[in-house]
Amino acid sequence: MGADRLGRGPAVTKGTIRLDDAGVVLNGTPVWRHVTGSFAPGSMTAIAGANGAGKSTLLRAILGEVPLASGTITRAGLSQRDFGYLPQARAIDRAFPISVTDMVLSGAWRQTGAFGGADRQVRLRAASALRRVNLDGQAERMIDALSAGQFQRLMFARLLMSDARIIMLDEPFTALDAPTTQDLLELVREWHAQGRTIIAVLHDIHQIRTCFPHVVLLSAGRAMWGETTRILTPDTLHAAYAPTQAGGAAWS
Repeated sequence: MGADRLGRGPAVTKGTIRLDDAGVVLNGTPVWRHVTGSFAPGSMTAIAGANGAGKSTLLRAILGEVPLASGTITRAGLSQRDFGYLPQARAIDRAFPISVTDMVLSGAWRQTGAFGGADRQVRLRAASALRRVNLDGQAERMIDALSAGQFQRLMFARLLMSDARIIMLDEPFTALDAPTTQDLLELVREWHAQGRTIIAVLHDIHQIRTCFPHVVLLSAGRAMWGETTRILTPDTLHAAYAPTQAGGAAWS
């Protein structure tokens, strides 16, 4: 298993996330390998690729949830508390009996602790976060009563409470209507303008081209990494998306 260095390399700028010759193997099958590249502090990067390319696995490897089979990941000067993570909607149990307000408050664990109570200031921040995502009228509802779009707005409000330096989003706009997508994308732009690092798994190539200056394109177990205009060419997109998924790895 490759080493997982926590930012001790002097040549890496504080706040940088760097992969050096990194590879992941799940259930004996290589997902991707020889991946090298950096997420600079304050950058905004999309992760693209066909189903099964290992996009979500890349996010989870950065978070330390998936071990490397080779290479290293350096998180220069960063701790786990600096990361805010939004998993795919299908990975979240919406049947759990919790109200909208309590779900938002759970995003403030950095301030309250895992079992701490929320004081008036934290509750005011939660109310402000709900207003920011247009859910201020839903505060007392249970989360299982929300529509898909309302629930995703709620998860963005929860991320607002975390005040994380690194925002990691896994398919944040999938199955959302256009108004909800635009509202949440505007919030992502605000985070970027504040100097936060944004890393998002996305499927919409037009959205990536118009909103994300940098991209990691996963294809055939490798990564093409750089400026979006340079990486997303007709040839690279054909190579990444044209092959069939038959017999491929079942990782997204």
